[in-house]
Amino acid sequence: MRKSPKLFLALAIIPQILFIKWISVYPETVETHYSLGFYPIVSKVFRFTLGWLPFSFGDLFYAIAIIYMLRWLILNAKRITQDTKGWFLDVFSAFSVIYFAFHLLWGMNYYRLPLHQKLNLEADYSTEQLMAVTEKLIEKSNALQLQLAKNDSVKVQVPFKEMEVFKMVPEGYHRLREEFPDLDYKPKSIKKSLFSLPLTYMGFSGYLNPLTNEAHVDGYIPIYRFPVVSSHEVAHQLGYAAENEANFIGSLAAINHPNVYFNYCGYTFALKHCLLEVYRRDPEAYEILKEKIHVGILKNYQEVQNFWMEYQNPLEPLFQSSYNHFLKVNNQQDGMKSYSYVVALVVNYFENNAL
Repeated sequence: MRKSPKLFLALAIIPQILFIKWISVYPETVETHYSLGFYPIVSKVFRFTLGWLPFSFGDLFYAIAIIYMLRWLILNAKRITQDTKGWFLDVFSAFSVIYFAFHLLWGMNYYRLPLHQKLNLEADYSTEQLMAVTEKLIEKSNALQLQLAKNDSVKVQVPFKEMEVFKMVPEGYHRLREEFPDLDYKPKSIKKSLFSLPLTYMGFSGYLNPLTNEAHVDGYIPIYRFPVVSSHEVAHQLGYAAENEANFIGSLAAINHPNVYFNYCGYTFALKHCLLEVYRRDPEAYEILKEKIHVGILKNYQEVQNFWMEYQNPLEPLFQSSYNHFLKVNNQQDGMKSYSYVVALVVNYFENNAL
């Protein structure tokens, strides 16, 4: 009897999972053949193909896919009991195809060589190192804040529109390319998400669509956050899947940008992460450092905090928990806590490099 193609597709999920488990222990192979070999070609093809569109093709695809799935579930609800085997074959065959596409088009980057190894940086740091770099970041951030606001008690107002920021983002990566050749970013594909409102309620500033390679930014977030969030999503686009690495590269791209407003956003972003780590290790030291920060910078931080508090809702922890699980499944064992590990990269990089 001839076997159904759906059965083969459904069962194909097993060797796929086994392959991912196997290849994950060979990050050098993934780095060489996928992240620096196959993936950059795929990424550029998608950016050339879809980057020029003024809207997100990926978001439109998601919307159609969600409608289709809901319609399918409604129309096939009775099959769960009447044709259980066929129903599960349909579901698992679809999941198998999505799983394959996700890893082929982007997801394998989760298993590449850790960035600190590529940069010959230590993976850990002492409290003394943290304090020293945080002091430097405070000094640099204060200087930029005063230069831009002309008053240390006034928050910095980024004078650009969202689309202007998107056009400017590649310039920071062009500067970084001199030190990190694989961060060459051309052409761009950064867009405001069509789902910005639900994205905000879920507690996310942006995301990369792994199937279309479009970088998305939540159009509701304060413009002060746009330069770093946009640069962060570009880092994902360039194959840095780990959140801590994308945070580091995104802040570095903003810090190296020729525009001073980008610099301010990049430095204060790195500073915020270091301050949170100082607070975790030594609350008293945190209070001492906080006194050294210009009030205008703290107002920028408060602006962002007020924004997220305005959209807090009972479902947000559920979305955060789901994403936390997603990160753990994809080789980030600390889940969303991995965001804080950007501090290790910041401290060890800026300890040996001028701010």
